[in-house]
Amino acid sequence: MESKFRTTEISNPEFESNNLRFITVKTPNLQGRGDICVFVPPMKDLKNVPIVTLLHGVYGSAWIWAHKAGVHLTALKMMQEGKIKPMVLAMPSDGLWGDGSAYLPHNDKNFESWIVDDVVNAVIENIDCTSSTSDLFISGLSMGGFGALHLGAKYPLRYKAISAHSSITNKNQMPLFVEEDENQYNQVNSSDEDVLETILKNKTELPYLRFDCGKDDLLIEHNRLLHQQLNEANINHTYEEFEGAHEWAYWQEHVQDSLLFFSQFVTL
Repeated sequence: MESKFRTTEISNPEFESNNLRFITVKTPNLQGRGDICVFVPPMKDLKNVPIVTLLHGVYGSAWIWAHKAGVHLTALKMMQEGKIKPMVLAMPSDGLWGDGSAYLPHNDKNFESWIVDDVVNAVIENIDCTSSTSDLFISGLSMGGFGALHLGAKYPLRYKAISAHSSITNKNQMPLFVEEDENQYNQVNSSDEDVLETILKNKTELPYLRFDCGKDDLLIEHNRLLHQQLNEANINHTYEEFEGAHEWAYWQEHVQDSLLFFSQFVTL
């Protein structure tokens, strides 16, 4: 199979730990290189394993889901206990623009296509237990929650299910976290800046959808409003609130809800 990338580097298994691998590819979408941390289940004879893309929030990068939340350890434990089916976790950087790219195309770089196209292609090319028939799922936290909800809804035939945590719901909330001017994130089509509008545009073919937020999160009212608006539009979804704030302790615990949600839709 011919690679879709001019250059690819993948970590040496001799030096890997805890079933984590690292991939770096050069892509025109980033006008340079992008990093992906990948958890690969250590079970034998796995084929066509689903790929879960986990998007990080502002300030983070490809390492942060693993090394601030231990998601790879959580996932492995859940697999070993039979709670979820084997799945590969692809944890990309957002493209490392400013405090956060919002996973939108802007400033002559396509951070959207990096996630939707490049990350999946890089995993399929380099991780033997995945293939073009692997089920695709997408999740994320905060800015990554916005990315998951927006991209999952914008490409409804690509992803089988969406799950988001503590999500930004419109790009106008980015200034709560970043120093870059909000106008830097402006889109040609303003509907791409808002989760609800993206969902409504594709409401007849949406993937399975859930999202949650901590009751003490600074984004709780935005998430409650999105839930209310989805109900008013008769959009099928699951929304949950839990104790907690906009913090890693919350995401470390509740990423389990995403993995459980996705596992029920795996077609292996």
